[in-house]
Amino acid sequence: MHDGLWLWRYGNGLTKRANSIQVLDPSDGSYAELRLMRLVELSKHFGIAPMVRVTPLTPPELLDVLDGLIWDEIGVSDVMAMEMPDEDFPVEVQSRYFDPNDPEWLKAMAHMAGYDAEQIETQRQIMEMISCPARGVLVYHKAGLPVAAALTAVSGNIGIYLNVVTHPSARGNGYGRAVMSAALNWARSAGAHYSALQVLADNGPAQALYQSLGFGEVYNYSYRRAPGWESL
Repeated sequence: MHDGLWLWRYGNGLTKRANSIQVLDPSDGSYAELRLMRLVELSKHFGIAPMVRVTPLTPPELLDVLDGLIWDEIGVSDVMAMEMPDEDFPVEVQSRYFDPNDPEWLKAMAHMAGYDAEQIETQRQIMEMISCPARGVLVYHKAGLPVAAALTAVSGNIGIYLNVVTHPSARGNGYGRAVMSAALNWARSAGAHYSALQVLADNGPAQALYQSLGFGEVYNYSYRRAPGWESL
């Protein structure tokens, strides 16, 4: 739902980003408390925690309201980006690309991420709404089992990477690098000149991986959650 350049999103509780309020223009801060309360009631109606994604585009008027209401700060993340290289990244294990709606990719990714049946169905519905070119990526152990997954999409000339996950028993063996390399290669072939992703600020291994691939921090963001609600 849009209110001017305020955006309210509902994703049935799958992630904070998909279930939050954010503002896309720092100058659109008029009547901040009234507009926030209207969207809070919408969140409550759908049973999700009232939550604001605070970015460099968040109007100061809204920040003042959140401070006054003593909304908790949670979940600091970094947005990282890079210019695409001229050559593909090496991928030294088997990799495959899937339509994001392919049940084989969705099942493998969801298993590695530990999703339950409701989360899998929500993820499936989100996949169906992707309107830009996108691929699910899997890389495999030599025994033929999928051990890492990612979702890549190209919007305009920017490659975007989500749902990057390695099976817990296979971490530390280079599969995360392999699946990201395969995802980057597909995005480059699909016309991406730049790449961007989001990663938790305290996820040291992921931060190190992305930096080694060429990503650098652009800005960070956090969430402000209404008191009395549990986090996603």
